[in-house]
Amino acid sequence: MSDKKSNNRNNKKKRFNNNNNSDEEFNPKFRKMRKKVCSMCANKEIVLDYKNYDQMKKFVNEKGKILPRRATGACAKHQREITQAVKRARHIAILPYTQG
Repeated sequence: MSDKKSNNRNNKKKRFNNNNNSDEEFNPKFRKMRKKVCSMCANKEIVLDYKNYDQMKKFVNEKGKILPRRATGACAKHQREITQAVKRARHIAILPYTQG
């Protein structure tokens, strides 16, 4: 009777240890995402211009909201510039404040 209990405990320990190893190697819930590179940092030729409608509409969604960094892929410095440019374009009526 005591042998069965000790075997059962050992099996539980083995199963527990196996799960830990597999979680470290592969976890479908938490994949490593490739880090986005800021397109304006990578390509120095891109100049943000608030008067260019085609360029500004890339950073605004269909409702007129400014897209966040995780969507635009911009670094913090360039996201501040994007925000400022979109606000300027809205102020001079190149971009609408809202859609609808």
